[in-house]
Amino acid sequence: MSERRPSPFKTLRDSEVCTLIEAAENVYQIRFKNRGANAYLVRGSSRTILIDVGLSSNYPHLLASLDHIGVKPDDIDMVVLSHEHLDHIGAAYHFHGRAFIAAHRLAANKIMLRDDFSMLRKMFNEPNVPINIDLWLEEGNLIDLGNFRLNVMYTPGHTSACITLFDQDKGLLFASDTLMPGGVMGGVFGSGSIADYIQSLERLKGLDSKILLSGHGRLSDTPQEDVRIAIQRSHGLLSDTAQLFDALDARANFEPIMQSVRDLNKLDD
Repeated sequence: MSERRPSPFKTLRDSEVCTLIEAAENVYQIRFKNRGANAYLVRGSSRTILIDVGLSSNYPHLLASLDHIGVKPDDIDMVVLSHEHLDHIGAAYHFHGRAFIAAHRLAANKIMLRDDFSMLRKMFNEPNVPINIDLWLEEGNLIDLGNFRLNVMYTPGHTSACITLFDQDKGLLFASDTLMPGGVMGGVFGSGSIADYIQSLERLKGLDSKILLSGHGRLSDTPQEDVRIAIQRSHGLLSDTAQLFDALDARANFEPIMQSVRDLNKLDD
């Protein structure tokens, strides 16, 4: 088996908890070594944003990484949350009153209503602290940082509320858990869908992306190959799911649902 070639990305700081890596000029990955998702700082000429922030317990380490490159919490104008899972958004409440916090409208609704099941609170054992969303994002929105222009893409599949940010001029693809290096997928959770996942990946395949900045794991300078593998795997997952469904007694599984529908139809009787 051939060894992976050396990373083209420069490591600026490495601790027991996280690594700070320069992905491109004024773009930094803060890669946590525990269950926290990656955070990304994009320092624009007119605005500075964080894309995801990791777990609440990782906040001191996030600050240490930002301090290493001369960024203070008050320097951050916006925190963009890729979706509602707490490994990505847990530390967001620390930025209340400092920065605008933005998410897709479906994620914003779950977060504001404190939908613990959708946010996976029990899985990550995060404090039950409200996270306020100031800006509700939609497909086609543009986040203009001056020298970075990030297009908001609605890319459901992992959940119903996932977004991807893409800078067309620089080829930067912030894909969160929709696509990871090596074609790894983030899994299908709760409101997610394999079919939606496939459609989202097909959209990413059509982009002229040069660097993949994902929700977990390393940076990748082969995003086109990564998305090709992910599409192949997602079709395999869809086929495996169909076979599993066929192996079940469909009538027995759907009878409670059909009974619920019949009961609803009788509400006005």
